[in-house]
Amino acid sequence: MTTTKKTTTKAKSSTKKTVARTKTNPTVVKDTIPDLPINPFAFEVLNAASKQRSKANKVKVLQKYSHPSIKALMIWNFDDTVVSLLPPGEVPYATNLEDETATGTLSEKINDAVDKMSELRTTSLGSQDQGQASIRKEFTKFYNFIKGGNDSLSGLRRETMFINILQGLHPLEAEILILVKDKDLDTKYNISRDVVSQAYPDITWGGRS
Repeated sequence: MTTTKKTTTKAKSSTKKTVARTKTNPTVVKDTIPDLPINPFAFEVLNAASKQRSKANKVKVLQKYSHPSIKALMIWNFDDTVVSLLPPGEVPYATNLEDETATGTLSEKINDAVDKMSELRTTSLGSQDQGQASIRKEFTKFYNFIKGGNDSLSGLRRETMFINILQGLHPLEAEILILVKDKDLDTKYNISRDVVSQAYPDITWGGRS
């Protein structure tokens, strides 16, 4: 009887050690830095960075696809001294004619397009694509929409210019601009100012208005 108990005890002890060894050597799943197309859309870069689970890999994605347009978005969104001169919230249609022939707002139209892409699991809407332009091409105009950039513009002219840019962009690019003007980019993309600062140490924060 004594021998049996000892054997059983040893078996249990061995099992516990095996379990303990298993727990101390978990399988490590590494994030991979995706290969994006040449001259990727801003939404492709932000989405790739946002999906990374570690801060280090978020930084790597932003560095790998670094471009002045991405930095401009980050500064507009995260620098408190950058003051938007555009009305907060939803963006209306550009003209009275469009208001008469369509319901809702331009913001809602963009959101509908983004939702449809999500349902189809594709970033292309085929014939419905707005995508003739990109943030990469349009970012040099951003100064018109912030305090101290082009204060000679009238409010109406500034808003019309912004709306015209939105209407020419891919819906996911347009969505980014609407978020950034209200400093709400992190409500959609899991990217923080700290990550941006590590990715782009050349950005000087503050003193812009």
